Amino acid sequence: MKKNRLIKTTACAMALSAALTVSAFAATNVTATLSPDVTVRIDGVTCDFYNAQGKEVHPIIYNGTTYIPLRAVGELMGKNVNWDGATGTASLSGTRTTGNVTGTPDTAAKRTDVTFTLRPEYHIVIDGTERTFVNANGTKIDPAIYNGSIYLPLRAIGEIMGKRVSWDGATQTVRLDSTASGGDVTDFDTNNSSQSAPTGGVTLEQAKQTALQHAGKTASQVQFVKAQQDWENGRKVYEIEFIVSGGTGYTEYDYEIDAATGKIVSYDYDAENYTPTQNTNTNANVKISEATAKQTALSRVPGATAANIYKFKLDFDDGRWEYEGEIRYGTMEYDFTIDATTGAIIEWDMESIYD
Repeated sequence: MKKNRLIKTTACAMALSAALTVSAFAATNVTATLSPDVTVRIDGVTCDFYNAQGKEVHPIIYNGTTYIPLRAVGELMGKNVNWDGATGTASLSGTRTTGNVTGTPDTAAKRTDVTFTLRPEYHIVIDGTERTFVNANGTKIDPAIYNGSIYLPLRAIGEIMGKRVSWDGATQTVRLDSTASGGDVTDFDTNNSSQSAPTGGVTLEQAKQTALQHAGKTASQVQFVKAQQDWENGRKVYEIEFIVSGGTGYTEYDYEIDAATGKIVSYDYDAENYTPTQNTNTNANVKISEATAKQTALSRVPGATAANIYKFKLDFDDGRWEYEGEIRYGTMEYDFTIDATTGAIIEWDMESIYD
């Protein structure tokens, strides 16, 4: 009897483990934006994309990332595209033997919300190497499905191709351009590329040490509030931010460090009349709650939710308490400052995530 119970218990445990594994990679439906108004230009040439039936397909934007169909990626890279449904693997390899698909432009298409299905279990293999993709902040991005086509992030594909990716907000154009050095080709073989050094470059930890040495501080003396890789003016940089407490206030240091050379691109520091124990809503002058301040900011960005608030903090600046934050929604970043006493928006700035 004990043996039978052990077998049953083991079988149940195995079944539960399998169920949890499947759940971890379950498809997720999200709302994305079909964006026929977004133009893709490769080395100055405007690219239109069509599916196998000759129907024009358009870029899709989700959570600040622009996606294009897998077939379009194959055409851009000049590679054959193969789909293995048994393993959920899309392969791009060799030299493309079939020409690019052409068709009739869909001039009636309009920007609209669509259901986009994220498929983290799919495998993308390029020339024999499985790839994972990250956005400018180092966050892993999954392949997705729309109308039977797999979609991949355009920025990551451009970087694999050795292209400099940029955004022209005035014309709603994503540009992938060659650079004199052949581009910054990155191998997205992990989902934490911000910890890896670009070829011939420096790691995130090395960038943090550079910032600390410049500030004359050690890691034990500071509190890091930001340390991430980003894309700025056509090059990869590390954004490092830390604070140093002392006396009745603290000093905030901000650094931007070139990921290829390790050199400091820019830096600044700002001393604040602030102590950690004051940074609470119990301060007599803080009359607006965090929740109210967040809602005030989100009301200015239709469609955005609390999940789109990238950073948010209570700060004391210019003799008053303020909420400072950033919202990322679609292709835009919104920076705001709200008076913590009156609830009024003091500062509001917006720019494209590609700038």
